[in-house]
This record gives sequence, C-alpha cells and structure tokens, in this order.
Amino acid sequence: MNKNITKIKGNKNLIYLFLTFICLVIGLINPKFTMKKDISNYIFVVDITQSMLTQDAKLNGEKVSRLKYAKNTAKKVLEQLPCKTKVSIGMFAGVSVAATYTPIEVCENYSAINETIERLDWRSVWAGNTRLRASMINLARLIRSFPESAQVVYFTDGEEAPKLHAFNTEDLNQFQGANNWLFVGIGSDEGTPIPKYDNKNQLIGYWSNESFALQPGVAQISAQNAGGRDDNVSNATYDRYLSRLDEKYLKSLAKEVKGNYVNGGDLENILSAMKDQPSAWRDNTEVQLRNIFSFLALFFFIIQFLTIDRVKSLVSLKYGKS
Repeated sequence: MNKNITKIKGNKNLIYLFLTFICLVIGLINPKFTMKKDISNYIFVVDITQSMLTQDAKLNGEKVSRLKYAKNTAKKVLEQLPCKTKVSIGMFAGVSVAATYTPIEVCENYSAINETIERLDWRSVWAGNTRLRASMINLARLIRSFPESAQVVYFTDGEEAPKLHAFNTEDLNQFQGANNWLFVGIGSDEGTPIPKYDNKNQLIGYWSNESFALQPGVAQISAQNAGGRDDNVSNATYDRYLSRLDEKYLKSLAKEVKGNYVNGGDLENILSAMKDQPSAWRDNTEVQLRNIFSFLALFFFIIQFLTIDRVKSLVSLKYGKS
C-alpha cells in the first residue's frame, strides 16, 4: 500500500490527472455562494426642449444638434454599463420630467433602452418653456415613485427660458434628494441661433430675441407661463437669439443641490463621474464557481503534457539520434 502511494507521489502525471478529475467533479456539482453587491440604478434625463435643436455640437466631424449629440452620448454610456445595472430614460420639458418606464436591467433590455434613446424627439414636448431649475423638485418626486431609488444623469445645455429673475427662481435651499446627481453639459460656448421647426421637422426660421422677452405685468410671476416664448419667427440674422451651453449656471446649480457637473464632450469623464455616484442599493448576488473549476481542470490536464521530463523526452526523440 505504501509502495503504491509512493509510486503515485512520484508520478506527477497521475497527480495532475487526479486533480483534473476532482476539478471536473466539482465543476459538475457547481458550488455557489452569495455575496452582497452594489447595484446601480440610473435615470438618464434628456433635455428635449427647442434649445437642444441648436447645431453647435460635433459628431464625427459634422455639426449636429445638441439633442442628437446627447442621444449619441447616452447610448455610448449605456454600452459601458455592467449587467445588473438598471436604467430608465426620462424627457425634460417645461417644469417636469417624464419617465418612459421605471429602471430596467441593461443586459436583458439593451435593445429596448437603446431604441428608447433613439426615439427621443423634441416634438414630444408638452410645454414651450424651459424651467430646468424648477424641474429638479418634480424629478425628485418622480424618483420617489420608483420601486428602487435611482441616480440622475441629466443631459442638458443649461438653457432657462424665460431667463431667471427674482420672481421665477425656485428656492432650492431646502431641497433634498439630489445628492450626487450628475449634470452633463451639452453644446458649445459659441453663440448659435436656435432653429425653429414645424411639426414635420422642417426648418421654418430661427427664434428671435423678442421670443425670449419677459411678458409684462402679472405674467412675470405666473407659475406656468412666465415669460413663455411667443410664436414669432425672425429670419433676420441680427435679431436671432444666440444660445450657448451655460456651464457656469450648471456648475452653480450642481453645487447648490450637492450634485456634480461634467462637460459632455468627454465620455471618459462622464463614466468616471458616474462611478463616483453612490450605488442606489445593495442586492444579494449569486456567484457560481463552475467556470473556475472547469478552467482549473483544463489547466491540470494540459500541464501534465508540459512537464520538464516530457519536454526533454520530446526533444531527445527529435534530435537525440541525429
């Protein structure tokens, strides 16, 4: 008996074969264990107001609208998210954000989420003005209605229409719920006119300066239509309203609600900022060991053919009698 054990110990190939068999058996059993894992839930909010139609963003060397650029960036971010991450797509216009659905898992629903982003259209707007600051409170209320909490990634140019003044600036001093929200600035700092399209998406002119003028009297303090854009169209170049990415305002807004800001021109910066956002919740994740032991079985099976003695014998067979 002792001689047999000694013989087995002296034969490395038998040991490797034995280990291969053991790993295969364990792999077939497929042991599992459960561990806690941080799960990220996001809502990608895309500004679909008319300032986002301004063509001052570049995509593949071609000037495109801010909206098209934002959609392309959102899809690139989606590609980088790991499985188990959940995502919802939201649209911003007026003073509110509408979610297309509650957050869903990215790997199982990748095509559906990608298609939702692709179909975002400015013609879905339900209000003509842009009250980004006021939307924060409504967005927080929307997220509280989700089954699980979600972090915000807000794609916007920071355009407020009408411009903020003493009567229409929401007080966010007591606002809670926006910790670590991420604002992604879309557009450039070049002054570019905002195009105006009809319902068939045909260009019919550009927004004029008068379109952004404050309405007099009581309209200035109206909750819904303060300073709303009128329906005039001006094609005179000197009279066009020039829109810019308002980074200063977005940085200030992010700081005010304890969020973060990043320029949308750098995908890596966006992904890095998203990693800094705390996970929405923790979940029990089942880890299967089948693949690990299958790999070990293959490793031990191959290594028995790569021992020094075997290599020497192969070399001697080839060159020893030459």
